[in-house]
Amino acid sequence: MAQINPSILSADFSRLAEEAKAVDGADWLHVDVMDNHFVPNLTLGVPVVEALGKATSTPLDCHLMIEQPDRWAPQYVEAGAGSVTFHAEAAAAPVRLAREIRAKGARASMALKPATPVEPYEDLLPELDMLLIMTVEPGFGGQAFLDIMLPKIRRARQLIARHGLELWLQVDGGVSADTVERCADAGADVFVAGSAVYGADDPAAAVRMLRHQADEATARASWSCGH
Repeated sequence: MAQINPSILSADFSRLAEEAKAVDGADWLHVDVMDNHFVPNLTLGVPVVEALGKATSTPLDCHLMIEQPDRWAPQYVEAGAGSVTFHAEAAAAPVRLAREIRAKGARASMALKPATPVEPYEDLLPELDMLLIMTVEPGFGGQAFLDIMLPKIRRARQLIARHGLELWLQVDGGVSADTVERCADAGADVFVAGSAVYGADDPAAAVRMLRHQADEATARASWSCGH
């Protein structure tokens, strides 16, 4: 079944606890951490993640768009994140970092910017629980989906299948009712949605609708046969 992870980057930061509860039924709550160095935006850090974890029973999926993730990522596990994503472009030792995240009890994930190819990281995939393909340039919410990322999603799914991995494939950026089916058809099974959820009149209903669309598209997709 497809997983929908609403992004609190699109929520009202003055009432995060309420916004987290507004998406009850979501699989994970996606938390974008930005440091104004790796990406040109500044959001939130460890203390807010810790507070958010106490305010919701939905597990936290922390996406670290920061420099020096090798140093900081373990702290997000300690703060309560159930999944921590670091960027391949920023990590000094991605295998060691993935193993440290897992050893601390969270799922380890690696993200790739749009211009970063997936093939050089093929041998690292068994060290991960999830691979994130960015479908916009990281840094800001509300951007338009990049259709040119669909072939990359397909190639990533093929690599996962080639190695027989139980690896989640996440997409983040411009995911909406208009794009979620194309992502699912290409091979994604975890979907980060910001504006499409928090911009809706009923965020929880938006989550259910996106999941339904993704599941329907996955059932028809060639990659999911026998999956």
